[in-house]
Amino acid sequence: MTMEGRARPERAWWKEAIVYQIYPRSFFDASGDGVGDLAGVLAKLDYLQALGVDAVWLSPIYRSPGADHGYDVSDYREIDPQFGTMADFERLVREADARGIRLVLDLVVNHTSDEHPWFYASRQGIVPYRDFYIWRTGKNGGLPNRWRSVFGGPAWTYVPERNAYYLHLFSPKQPDLNWDLPAVRQEVYRLMRFWLEKGVAGFRMDVINAIGKPELDDETDAVGFERVINHPKAFRYLEEMYEAVLKGADLLTVGETPGVTPEHAWRYAALGRGPLGMIFPFEHMTVDIGATKWEPAPFDVVRWKRVLFRWQTKLEGRAWPALYLGNHDQPRPVSRFGDDGEYRVAAAKLLAALLLLQKGTPFVYQGEEIGMTNVRFPSIDDYRDIETLNFYREGRERGVAEETLMAAIHRMSRDNARTPMQWSAGKNAGFTSGTPWIRVNPNYREINVEAAWADPESVLHFYRALIALRKRVPALVYGRLVPLCPDDPAVIAFLREDEAGPWLVALNLSPVPTTWPLPRPIAGRPMVRVLDNRHRPPAYWDPATPIPVAWGDGEAAAFAEVGGGKAAGGPEIGAPGERPPERGGHGAGPSTFAGEGRRETPVGAAGPDGKQTAADVRRGSWEVERPEAFRLGPYEARVYRMAPPGHRRRRPGEGDG
Repeated sequence: MTMEGRARPERAWWKEAIVYQIYPRSFFDASGDGVGDLAGVLAKLDYLQALGVDAVWLSPIYRSPGADHGYDVSDYREIDPQFGTMADFERLVREADARGIRLVLDLVVNHTSDEHPWFYASRQGIVPYRDFYIWRTGKNGGLPNRWRSVFGGPAWTYVPERNAYYLHLFSPKQPDLNWDLPAVRQEVYRLMRFWLEKGVAGFRMDVINAIGKPELDDETDAVGFERVINHPKAFRYLEEMYEAVLKGADLLTVGETPGVTPEHAWRYAALGRGPLGMIFPFEHMTVDIGATKWEPAPFDVVRWKRVLFRWQTKLEGRAWPALYLGNHDQPRPVSRFGDDGEYRVAAAKLLAALLLLQKGTPFVYQGEEIGMTNVRFPSIDDYRDIETLNFYREGRERGVAEETLMAAIHRMSRDNARTPMQWSAGKNAGFTSGTPWIRVNPNYREINVEAAWADPESVLHFYRALIALRKRVPALVYGRLVPLCPDDPAVIAFLREDEAGPWLVALNLSPVPTTWPLPRPIAGRPMVRVLDNRHRPPAYWDPATPIPVAWGDGEAAAFAEVGGGKAAGGPEIGAPGERPPERGGHGAGPSTFAGEGRRETPVGAAGPDGKQTAADVRRGSWEVERPEAFRLGPYEARVYRMAPPGHRRRRPGEGDG
């Protein structure tokens, strides 16, 4: 089928979803062996439901030797014993579904482990696996070409049995599959169907834009991965995958695609036509690095927001954005883009608003919702990440000072995101009763879920409020994003607009106060503050908490209860032995908005001091503002419901009739 012949609904569950990424070995250990497991994920499903999660992306759980912690698969159809059994997985699917949570698996098929049976057979030249991997003879007594691995060293390893080298864009323990071979592609499609039959709701596809390899006679001295990505063959193979597996299925599919541009997104994930639903861009994750990820560059707010906004405007009407600020491969966002010291709480909340209120599907990585930070382990012996260890070893071999290497590691190591989830102030942060596979961040006594749940002004409850607000307001999902103040050195601001009217988001990404003059025609327009990160957030997860969505003919805003039925969670959730109210399964169809009926209620009074408080908001009280400028404090975030452009101020003596 041609791309033009496809059709996907404008609305889809995965566009409206909040996706929560779990790195299983670091999430929760139910067995006590020091490694997180599927039983641990199961034990925390009620927490995820109360947070407002719709889908969970599990980093690899397949059988693996663990050279790259699961991204080196030795059997795609088995659960690694350290995570549990297939029965554990099947139960997890059922229990998650009962809570309205879908499971998305990590599909790692650019490469396998060198301990996969396919590779054992291939290195011995056994048919039909002889050409399952990419083999080349050396040139002039040396390597096939001068490519280097992402993890350091050459991208080729010699095998005497074949008298040839195999290509590995990453570790020698991760040989690249030969996607040019039809038999390889068919094996991939079969294993995808296997997991779909188990009930998974989609796939995150690891470095999927590297599967189509060019000719390998390139003599450039470069990282091989950079010479491979976005080859036309990758797109053709994804087209074939769509036709063979994905066509007609209501799935979340997102490709990890380093080195892409918005124009690539138009091909990989064109609305209604591309083989994937979304792709992860990387451009916004490179603005603070130099020639390599280990070399810092000054973080420039203007440059960063221009990248974010360019992707939004370029993808509008052409592809659906996938939003993220962190994951298992990236440092913690609050440490990287915000402030993990004095303003940690405010900065973490601001970044939450930036993530959740842009247009696209937000991906929240475990621990972001409590503002977890980078870690500064004192010794390289405390680190486990293969990339980090290789960087340190090669640096020391070149004579780089230890303090220089450790400073880079503290800033950019992937282990910053892989320290255990901080559940409590108890032993090992409540992660395990055993010895954790990697040390816990020492700040777990202050930063943990238990403490956050008990604090109504915590980062966690701000996430809950933002997530619930997004679920109840269609404009915050499907509305167009309009960038504002592109040149302001501190403020990131934008509108979200649909036919019901605009919403305004204003964020001061700076540790110092700033004044932002509102641009015309926004300045002076009536608006009400719906959420900010300086006060206790309204309980938007409770449908009884009103949200202003319509405006009367005068100064008054009107309220609406958007999305009937009980939402997950209330203040009591998290008490021992209690379960949050059910959100239900997946029977609501492609769109997860439960309803959009509107009940209008007049504005109430502000608080006794004339200021609007969170309690006023819960009572249905709103203070209408007509600001010409915002005075924003350090890392302050505000969300406003604005009067539509046609709103007129009531003239004296006019009635309501």
